[in-house]
Amino acid sequence: MRALRPSAASKTEAVRQLPDHAFSPPECQAVYRAIHERRDMRHFSGGVVPDALLQRLLSAAHHAPSVGFMQPWRFIRIRSRPVREGVHALVEQERRLTAQALGEREDDFMKLKVQGVLDAAEVLVVALPPGREAHVFGRRTLLQMDLASAACAIQNLWLAARAEGLGMGWVSIFCPVKLGRLLGMPEGSQPIAVLCLGPVHAFYDQPMLQAENWARRAALADLVFEDHWGQFTGMPD
Repeated sequence: MRALRPSAASKTEAVRQLPDHAFSPPECQAVYRAIHERRDMRHFSGGVVPDALLQRLLSAAHHAPSVGFMQPWRFIRIRSRPVREGVHALVEQERRLTAQALGEREDDFMKLKVQGVLDAAEVLVVALPPGREAHVFGRRTLLQMDLASAACAIQNLWLAARAEGLGMGWVSIFCPVKLGRLLGMPEGSQPIAVLCLGPVHAFYDQPMLQAENWARRAALADLVFEDHWGQFTGMPD
């Protein structure tokens, strides 16, 4: 089922009915453009990220929502080449183990390189801090909300980076215990992401894993239910 293309009259009416606190149409378009053009990048062109720009991106991340306002994100900027190479070695180690676990798709997976850890202008490790058990507000029955909150910070950073013309890739192929040990992280903390950030030659026109026939984006209509699980809304794709 396809959505009908709105007429000029309906578009005009929609503009008239904008909520009082809505952004202007160009501002809204910019937000949606960043969302739809964001890509999980694996290819970088070196270069640098100016400190002032990196500060803006980290500030965007730090303004993410968090359950109980716990702000469970910490960022470790990897500036040492030996440390970066150590991170890459851990990623490669886990990449091979993951490939073996995939069975018949092992060869396909091994074609997907993770060179951004070495090639990107910046590498940031995002981690959950120790002492999270003290935060009960919003987490008493859902302890994973610290992870969910940190993921919001990563998404903020990702969208801001795309708006600034920088690519970012989220690498999660690593052993958190080994990475924490490499970075001297305290007991109770947990690394959750290795972020590769920097200039790219071009952004992919579609998600890389979709282009590689690894998976495809599901139809939205298959994911939205009404009142009960499995009761579809009839929402168009």
